[in-house]
Amino acid sequence: MSNLKTRDITQLALIAALYVAVTIAPGISAFSYGQVQFRVSEILMLLPFFNHKYSWSLIIGCFISNIFSASLGVADLILGTLATAIACLIITRLPAENKFLWAVPIICAVVNGIIVGAELHFILHLPFWLNFVTVGFGELVVVAIGAVIFYFLMRNKNFSKLIR
Repeated sequence: MSNLKTRDITQLALIAALYVAVTIAPGISAFSYGQVQFRVSEILMLLPFFNHKYSWSLIIGCFISNIFSASLGVADLILGTLATAIACLIITRLPAENKFLWAVPIICAVVNGIIVGAELHFILHLPFWLNFVTVGFGELVVVAIGAVIFYFLMRNKNFSKLIR
C-alpha cells in the first residue's frame, strides 16, 4: 500500500463508496442483508481478479455497508468483512487469465456461504445448511452476472487499462 499514488487512493475510495452506495440504496438494500441475499455490490468482487489493490476498497466498503445490518450488528462488521477479506485473498491468488475469471463467483459463493451462513446460524439460530445454500446461491448469481459483464467490458482497451 505504501507505493499508492493519489490517483490510486482516489480510485480505491470511489470503489469503496460505490460498494456502500449500491448496498444500501433504497429498493436494493432489502436484498443486501439476511438469509436470502442478492447484494448487487458484490459484482465488484471481480475487481481484485484484475488488480489486487481493489481488495482494500471492497473490504472497507463491506465494513461500512455492514454498519447498516440491523439484525446482525457488530458480528456482521467482523464476520461479514472477514468473508470479503478471505474471498479477496483467494481471488488475488488466481492467475489473471480469462479462464480463471469464472472461478471468482464460486470462491465468493463458498466463502460467503460458509461464513455468513454460520453467522446467521449462531446469531439468528437459522439452519446452517439452508443459510449456506441461500447466501451462497445469491452470491453465485450476482457475481456470475458480474463475471459475464466484466468478461465483455475487459475487451474494451480503455476500460481494461482503467481497471488494471
